[in-house]
Amino acid sequence: MFSKILIANRGEIAVRIIRACKEMGISSAAVYSEADARALHTALADESYCIGPADPTQSYLSEERIISAACACGAQAIHPGYGFLSENAHFAKLCRHSGIAFIGPDADLMEALASKSEIKKRMTEAGLRCIPGTQALSGIEEAQRAAEKIGYPVMLKAVSGGGGKGIRPIRSSAEMAASFRQAAAESEKSFGDSSLYLEKLISPARHVEMQILADEDGSVVCLGERDCSIQRHHQKLIEETPCPAMNSGVRASLIRDVAYAVKKLGYTGVGTLEFLLDSSGVPWFMEMNVRLQVEHTVTEALTNIDLVKWQIRTAAGKSISFGQKDITMSGSAIECRINASSPGTVTALHIPGGPFVRFDTYLTVGCEITPYYDPLIGKLIVYAGSREEAIRKMKAALCELVIGGVKTNIAEQLECVDDPRFSDGSYDTGFFAG
Repeated sequence: MFSKILIANRGEIAVRIIRACKEMGISSAAVYSEADARALHTALADESYCIGPADPTQSYLSEERIISAACACGAQAIHPGYGFLSENAHFAKLCRHSGIAFIGPDADLMEALASKSEIKKRMTEAGLRCIPGTQALSGIEEAQRAAEKIGYPVMLKAVSGGGGKGIRPIRSSAEMAASFRQAAAESEKSFGDSSLYLEKLISPARHVEMQILADEDGSVVCLGERDCSIQRHHQKLIEETPCPAMNSGVRASLIRDVAYAVKKLGYTGVGTLEFLLDSSGVPWFMEMNVRLQVEHTVTEALTNIDLVKWQIRTAAGKSISFGQKDITMSGSAIECRINASSPGTVTALHIPGGPFVRFDTYLTVGCEITPYYDPLIGKLIVYAGSREEAIRKMKAALCELVIGGVKTNIAEQLECVDDPRFSDGSYDTGFFAG
């Protein structure tokens, strides 16, 4: 097992990983930008190192500065969290060449799976139904030709994407040029990579993802699905598990098929396979995220399995100590993402409590919310024995959550969970349409 891990991230996920390290008896080192000098993760870690200015390209996206910090402090491994460098195969290779473990899948496999055509080819061979699409596009003209071949409407996506960045729905050729430039610029700013690809737009649909965990021995377990359909501008707002629209037969079949596909890949660590569930209930494979998801917490709440600890263990070569038959998924868990809609200083903070209520955050009274990074400031998660009870618990928790000094989306989240379409489980990705 590792004795020291450097966390190459910030915000709530850095805090989450540091806490897991403490519970495992592992020393933690944090990195931070000048804008995050007084952030919570810098105080919680055993060591902290400034790696540059607020601009993420000069700090959290700087491979050389992060590797240098890890080498300087003697870290045996780097945990990339999510976003930033978490799916960057080049960074994973740099870690390996520097004698540092990358807490994620093998760098060569990451590089292979970065090709959208390659991952869809492998998943098709493994028996999954894949959404028609392209690999990385050379430019607007190739995108135009591909869209005509696939057929409008299509979805333009960032190759290194996540968090809804670099995504644009396109319904006609007239929209392509402007959307391509906007998506490429957004992707470059967020991930340091402007590459884009296209896929067929399936609508109406539900966005459902399957959480997996795999070890070096070839053992794979699937921890069920998450419904992530409630999104604004392709950014997830609410996740729940199990999906209220997926019947037990489809679930059992998908769990089996996903585990088989991941085993064929030779994958190690945590990962997520994303699907669109069409109006007939048929799942279409969309992509695989080779990292820890933001919403991993809602799966933890349902299964009582600590995904961060198991991600660290499998990266250290440890075998999974349980099998698919040991995974219990009874009850219901819901997560609401709490976002800031303005910068500012937190003047008041009250976190709701009670059984099976969890708030993952980096907020403290006096901390500053800056405009430089993702607006996510916390994740509110509840668990209950039934979906109806979980919804009531979430409403109560949202009403109790107080964050003063900055504008947030707490009121909007309360409206969402109070919406009849959420209550009866009939919502889809068009929840905010119009």
